[in-house]
Amino acid sequence: MKFSHYFATCLAAASTTNAFAPSFTTKVRNSKALFSSSTTEPSTYASVERYVNDHPNNNIPPHIAALVGRGLHTKEDHPIGIVRAKIQDYFNSLDEDYKIFDAEDPIVTCKQCFDDLRIEPDHPGRSPSDTYYINDETLLRTHTSAHQSMHLRDGYERFLCAGDVYRRDEIDASHYPAFHQLEGVKLFDKDQVKGADGLSKEEWLASPECKMIADDLKNVLEGLMDHLFGPVEKKWSEDFFPFTEPSFECEILYNGEWLEVLGCGVVHNEVLEMAGREDRRGWAFGLGLERLAMILFEIPDIRLFWTDDERFHKQFKAGTITKFKPYSKYPPVFKDIAFWLPEDFVENDFFELARGIAGDLVERMELTDEFTNPKTNKTSKCYRITYRSMDRSLTDEEINDLQNKLREEVVSLGVEVR
Repeated sequence: MKFSHYFATCLAAASTTNAFAPSFTTKVRNSKALFSSSTTEPSTYASVERYVNDHPNNNIPPHIAALVGRGLHTKEDHPIGIVRAKIQDYFNSLDEDYKIFDAEDPIVTCKQCFDDLRIEPDHPGRSPSDTYYINDETLLRTHTSAHQSMHLRDGYERFLCAGDVYRRDEIDASHYPAFHQLEGVKLFDKDQVKGADGLSKEEWLASPECKMIADDLKNVLEGLMDHLFGPVEKKWSEDFFPFTEPSFECEILYNGEWLEVLGCGVVHNEVLEMAGREDRRGWAFGLGLERLAMILFEIPDIRLFWTDDERFHKQFKAGTITKFKPYSKYPPVFKDIAFWLPEDFVENDFFELARGIAGDLVERMELTDEFTNPKTNKTSKCYRITYRSMDRSLTDEEINDLQNKLREEVVSLGVEVR
């Protein structure tokens, strides 16, 4: 997965915190340190009825609502929680104190999730085909950055924010509609950037103060990469995110392969202005915890993070990175489905429909054929669906039933099954 996807949907940022008590106590250096986490009970958010309602624009299916409240990022023996803890430990080791947020409400407003981050009204990420809406104004957060402006308005100057986020997406081993992100934000003292007062946009981007912030950001994140992966070679490239300028992407050379690991940048001045912090400057970064955990633990399928199988969970221990040992490899079952498309067909809607019918038994959905009839000008697509359980062998009967149900229900998307 291209990692800028996480940052582009989460920074400022994948793919905010969930409603759970912290799984470990954060270090406090002095009486002014701000390392306390929320202690909201998990049951506050773990309620399907809270997210599924009869509003005409509610598009949250029960199988997605049932994932909210799991709190994988706070479980100390879970790979997601282990990676999160290692990141937090690194920031605890720095000379500056960072407030930790990990228990915020997963329901946010469109303003929090999009407007405050300069994400335009016509941005595809705001589409119901990409985002889970509760009603016209509220949704399941698509990135941890949905809480950033609130924390800035509340006066926080350095903080980390971790939690579960939700986005409709393709179906394969590295994509899942619920995932976890962590972002960090740091504002600089006014005296450190006073030389940039009154500068135009172009002057600011060329200023030594802007370069100082970008260099500090890269230095902190390079230290984080070494903390997680050991000393590794890094390279930086320019990128674009609506909420940072300039923006960067970081890659590391790990096990002989260059891997995209995070997106980051200098917080856009307009974002700071909307948060009432127009007199300050700072940086922000965002990363996906599943992405890092799959690399570090060598976990091949993102669905495994959500399994209740003890053969998975007993392999991991707090504070320890261990290579995942596959405990089974049940055979796949392949089924094809082809249909003529309506003009407004959206692929994510088809993927979501399949998830709603077969849940995590759908391992992969891939387009295998596409053609347009020259006489009718109608387009047909054929998808190969890979069904596979991580825990047991599937029977032909149950898969045929699921496939038949998919063929029946896909017509609700306006397609004509071939």
